[in-house]
Amino acid sequence: MPRLTDQEIQAEQLLQRVAAPEAGAVLLFLGTTRGTTQGRETLSLDYESYREMAERKLAELEEEALQRWPLVHCAVVHRLGHLEVGETSVAVAVSSAHRREAFAAGQWLIDTIKEVVPIWKRENWADGTSQWVHPGVAKEVKSSQ
Repeated sequence: MPRLTDQEIQAEQLLQRVAAPEAGAVLLFLGTTRGTTQGRETLSLDYESYREMAERKLAELEEEALQRWPLVHCAVVHRLGHLEVGETSVAVAVSSAHRREAFAAGQWLIDTIKEVVPIWKRENWADGTSQWVHPGVAKEVKSSQ
């Protein structure tokens, strides 16, 4: 399973990828497209990335999580392209012997992905405007619609 995809994220496949007999805890986090952002109605999201760098950074984060916590497996998938409300944009799955490590690693992974991986999100709102979002970068862009 690739770390970046233009296709729908298959959560069941991700869970199978991290499952293991020695794992007493399997954690799956799904980030989904919500219908409102700071009180504004969201129509859709568009994700773009610097693909080579993003793939490399996601692999580094998976490896770091495996070193920081006693995990059995860990896997991250981020979707690129156009997403409608309700669709999954990112999935983080980890397995470990115990839940504490799984929760800690999962939270660290999603928080760190949002901070350091070169993936940009354009929020498209019902009022016809849109905005590109990445930590430290946000500029208002008029929609071409």
